[in-house]
Amino acid sequence: MVDAFNGVTVLWEHVVTPRQSQTFSWRPLPEEKRGFTLRIKKKDKYLILNSYLDFIMDKANEIRRKNQDRLLYTNSRGGSLDSRGHPWESVPFKHPSTFDTLAMDPKVKKEIMDDLKDFANGQAFYQKTGRAWKRGYLLYGPPGTGKSSMIAAMANFLGYDIYDLELTEVHTNSELRKLLMKTSSKSIIVIEDIDCSINLTNRKSKGGGGGASARTYYDSMEMRGGGGGVSVPGEEGGGGNSITLSGLLNFTDGLWSCCGSERIFVFTTNHIEKLDPALLRSGRMDMHIFMSHCSFPALKILLKNYLGYEEGDLDEEIGKEFEGVLEKAGMTPADVSEVLIKNRRDKGNAVRELLVALKARAEKNNVAGGSREKVNGGHDLEEEEEEEQEKRALESPKEEGCDFVEDSCKKGDEKDPKEDNEIIEK
Repeated sequence: MVDAFNGVTVLWEHVVTPRQSQTFSWRPLPEEKRGFTLRIKKKDKYLILNSYLDFIMDKANEIRRKNQDRLLYTNSRGGSLDSRGHPWESVPFKHPSTFDTLAMDPKVKKEIMDDLKDFANGQAFYQKTGRAWKRGYLLYGPPGTGKSSMIAAMANFLGYDIYDLELTEVHTNSELRKLLMKTSSKSIIVIEDIDCSINLTNRKSKGGGGGASARTYYDSMEMRGGGGGVSVPGEEGGGGNSITLSGLLNFTDGLWSCCGSERIFVFTTNHIEKLDPALLRSGRMDMHIFMSHCSFPALKILLKNYLGYEEGDLDEEIGKEFEGVLEKAGMTPADVSEVLIKNRRDKGNAVRELLVALKARAEKNNVAGGSREKVNGGHDLEEEEEEEQEKRALESPKEEGCDFVEDSCKKGDEKDPKEDNEIIEK
């Protein structure tokens, strides 16, 4: 077979020779020797030995990876090891989601695909710039917007395995590092619903703007679980976990995160405002992807997937109605998909039912919004004032006996002392 590389022609020859003698062995060797002979010119020796053979090996590994079954791993319960001494258990990964079937804005989808391509082909770039060959993605948005489908599409696009890390089964930071060390290259490490797994909320939200109170909250969060892995009964996130925010940050961006290459970290959350800013910075979560409610471009993809509608098949008037009501309805792709699945045998009925469901949701949202505005103009002001008074009372504790002075003063000086005593007792 003749091959060409950078303008140089090489000749591959498949050689089969019989074995001269057969030695006794528990695993007998084949009767024939099979191999390849590569014929090149002397002047091309340097190029072939230094570049071409590496190119051939990379292509062989890529073909092997595409042909083999991808795996979905999860960490064993309580950190136990399997029969081979690994802390990960695996099953074949057969999720059918791809970027073609993913319901989201095509422009955003192309940006993500280009970023993934640059990462997968960027070994030389990462070495030149002195960066670890890894990348972080944060998927956030309401439930049902396709965050898990996005992860599956990324794995199918790159041909990577997935490690689904369950933080509630990890007890210590050292155990977390061991799990990281046992992951393979060319893999996606996923932590879903990071805001619900363990207590990693925003430190600034409870620190009162920094200072000693912020450090106290940080220290208490770092020592959650009683310091030695013993949790307090009833404590949020209990059960013996002593993973700290520092341990998770080192997991994603510390020295131990560089023990392998070509890894992708993916975090998902429904409430990005609950996460600590340290988790969100570049280097840990390099790309923030907002998974929004169903838009019109996403709807066209869903109509194609479930009903077979191609570009231009949808009636123009109906298309305009969809565009006008989608933003007001605020339905997720999962909600839209459910309506289409129920009526997939009748395309026309499916479109009509979906339009009715979108209009009903939009009307419901409109009524709810009007009710909130009406309430905000009345009773909400009183409630806000009461909450503000309670907040001031908590921030500046009064001396014993002063909590009723204001009420008694409102009654006037003519009040009988007996009435004051009644107020005190009350």
